[in-house]
Amino acid sequence: MSHLFTRLKDSISSDINELLDQKEQKNPIAMLNQHLRLCEKEVKRVRELIDRQYLLKDTFVREYHEASEMAEKRLRQAEIAERAGESELHEFALKEQEDYAQKAARLKTSYDSTVKQLDQMEQKYAEMKRKLKDMYLKRMELMSRENIANANSRMDRVVHPGQAFGQSFSKFEESEMYLERLEQKVNADYHHNTIDARIRQLERELEKKNAQA
Repeated sequence: MSHLFTRLKDSISSDINELLDQKEQKNPIAMLNQHLRLCEKEVKRVRELIDRQYLLKDTFVREYHEASEMAEKRLRQAEIAERAGESELHEFALKEQEDYAQKAARLKTSYDSTVKQLDQMEQKYAEMKRKLKDMYLKRMELMSRENIANANSRMDRVVHPGQAFGQSFSKFEESEMYLERLEQKVNADYHHNTIDARIRQLERELEKKNAQA
């Protein structure tokens, strides 16, 4: 059963990849735009994580200062309790001071680690934005080349329709041929009508001469 599910999963994955390949071949710029949108989402998500890390850093700082102040406070209270002969209170204050001191040390370590990680994250984030910008520029270059290719292709269809489509003709070529045929017909009709009119005139003149003779 496990083997069957694995084969089914591989088959579905193969079909999806094939569909994506067909879509990419049909419209590569659209697929590129889709990839760039995914990259934009990744950059946005990383920015959100970095901002959250800054909030954590501020929290570590605040908690560290509070723990340090409490450690100092308990130390002073332990000294007062010792001078007053309150041994039990003295021990409790020392225990509290030790706990706050350890907490402050942990928070300081976490803060230092967070600052270091933030620096690394900011560097990687800047690199991601540079790469995304580079991809934007490459997309513009590809779109420009695609526009030029499409424009040249359409112009070739007009200038050299036979080379572009074999025996087929472009709309421009068809229109030119239609105008030529129309011109020939109009000229032929004109000359035909002109000849007929001239012949009729000559016939009338000959008939008139014969009648006078």
